[in-house]
Amino acid sequence: MKILLDESLPRKLKNDFGTDHEIWTVRDKNWLGQKNGALLKLMVEDHFELFITG
Repeated sequence: MKILLDESLPRKLKNDFGTDHEIWTVRDKNWLGQKNGALLKLMVEDHFELFITG
């Protein structure tokens, strides 16, 4: 599963998912500061299956 973690979450959180998933942060993708609509569009285009925010 390809998962994106929002910029409001600690980056170290991606280590808690183990190796069964492909985990990215908004910072990893260089998408910092994107508004929700634009961010969701980028996620769909990049085939993310889950978005986690706080």
